[in-house]
Amino acid sequence: MPEYVCRLCPRQCGALRTEEKGEGFCGMPALPVIARAGLHHWEEPCISGARGAGTVFFSGCVLGCVYCQNGSISRERFGRAVSAGRLREIFEELVAQGAHNIDLVSPTPYVPTILEALEEPLPVPVVWNTGGYERVETLRRLEGKVQVWLPDMKYADSALAAKYSGAADYFETASAAIREMVRQTGNYVMEDGLLKRGVLIRHLLLPGALENTKRVLDWAAETFRPGQVLFSLMAQYTPQPGAEGLLARAITGGEYRAALAYMENLGIADGYCQERTSARAEYTPDFDLTGVEWRITVRRNQPCQY
Repeated sequence: MPEYVCRLCPRQCGALRTEEKGEGFCGMPALPVIARAGLHHWEEPCISGARGAGTVFFSGCVLGCVYCQNGSISRERFGRAVSAGRLREIFEELVAQGAHNIDLVSPTPYVPTILEALEEPLPVPVVWNTGGYERVETLRRLEGKVQVWLPDMKYADSALAAKYSGAADYFETASAAIREMVRQTGNYVMEDGLLKRGVLIRHLLLPGALENTKRVLDWAAETFRPGQVLFSLMAQYTPQPGAEGLLARAITGGEYRAALAYMENLGIADGYCQERTSARAEYTPDFDLTGVEWRITVRRNQPCQY
C-alpha cells in the first residue's frame, strides 16, 4: 500500500500515513491494526443472533471519547497490523465459524484496505460499527460494500460533544452521515430476526446528560419514519478508571426510566432498550489478538499450511 495524506474522517488532519506509521489524530498506520476478531454475542439481537457477529475490533479511533470502555485499543492503540490479504482471510475464517455477519468496529481509519479486502462480496452482510463521526464523502466510497450501518448518535449537545469527544461539530456531522447511510440502504430489512440491510442507530445514555438524550430522541423521531431505521437506547455506561465528575458514576434508575418513558412517548418503537444491568465491565471483550494471528493447520504426513 502506498503512503497517502489522510482525510478520511471529519477531522481531515492531513496526516501522512504509511504502512508502519501514522501521525494524525488517530495515530494509526495505513495498514489495519486489529486487537481481536471473533464471534461476539453482545451486540443487539438482530446483529448477534444465535451464533454471534463476526466482530473485528480495530485499534485507533477518530473520536477518542474520554469515557471509552475500549480505551486499550481506542487510545492505547493495542493490536497487530495486518495486510489486506490477511484481513480478507479473517473475514472468511469468521464466516466459517458461523458468524451471521462481519461486524467492523471503529473501522474508519482503514477504509482503503477494507475496500481492498471486500473487493469480492462476502456471503454474509458487512456491518459498519461506528461512533457516527463520519465524512459523507468517505461513506460514499463504501456504497455497495456495506449492507448494515451501526452508527452512534452520541450527542445533540455541541458543548457536551466538545467536552467529552473534542468534536463540537459532532451533531451536524453525524446527522449528515446517518442520512447518507439511510440513503444507501433504504428501509431496514429483517429476515428470521436478523438485520440483513439497513441502519440501526445507537445512543448511549450518559450520567447527568438526560437532556442530551432527549434531544437525540427528538431528532430521531423527527427525522425518520416508522419502519425506516432501528434505534437502540443503551444503558451500559461504565465509569472508567480515573473518571471524574459526573462520569465517575453510573446512570441512575431515575435517568434510565425517564429516558425510556421519553422514547416511548415519542412513539419510537422499532428497536431496543438495553437493561441497566448491562453496565458491567465483563461485557467488554478481552483484547488479546484472538483471531488475528495466522492460523497454522497441521495435517499428518503433510507440510504445515499457512
